[in-house]
Amino acid sequence: METKIDWTPKALDVLAAASELFYAHGIHAVGVEAIAARAGVTKKTLYDRFGSKERLVTEYLAARDRRWRALLTTRLEEAGADARDRLRAVFTATAEWSRVEGRRGCAMVNAHPELEESSPARAVISDEKRWLLDLFHDIAARSGAPAPQDLAPVLLLIHEGALVTHGLGVLDDVFPRALDAALAILDR
Repeated sequence: METKIDWTPKALDVLAAASELFYAHGIHAVGVEAIAARAGVTKKTLYDRFGSKERLVTEYLAARDRRWRALLTTRLEEAGADARDRLRAVFTATAEWSRVEGRRGCAMVNAHPELEESSPARAVISDEKRWLLDLFHDIAARSGAPAPQDLAPVLLLIHEGALVTHGLGVLDDVFPRALDAALAILDR
């Protein structure tokens, strides 16, 4: 069983440095030396707080997930109960998140191929995507769609495709276009 992290100011500095570097450069491209240097700590401090790079990667993804869910939950609460308004809230929040958090696309999608099958960080990624799938199922059910279990995966695919396309910089106005497609499918 992993020990609980003591979230000292130095541990928070390490997590902030790791988050910035992992997102910008990738997990394998960033060593603990670079993270420690960016955080202004020694490697010993990094290992004392997190135990391993793998644990730091897991905490990095978990922290992003918590921030994303908090933002999206707030936007959904503001949207109310209407399915179309909630769908708009998801894509608007995604556009806002992408603008603030960077143009490299989804950190979860970016990290996934860099992780070993046994990595605990993979569970963070799977949980985040399942949470989104459940959210889209709820939206589909609220819309009155006859088969929300069939519609929810399509909405997730549109959302995730928009994130990847945004990260690639292939199209302009990715999130409004994806929202239009999702709304058209929701209204069928």
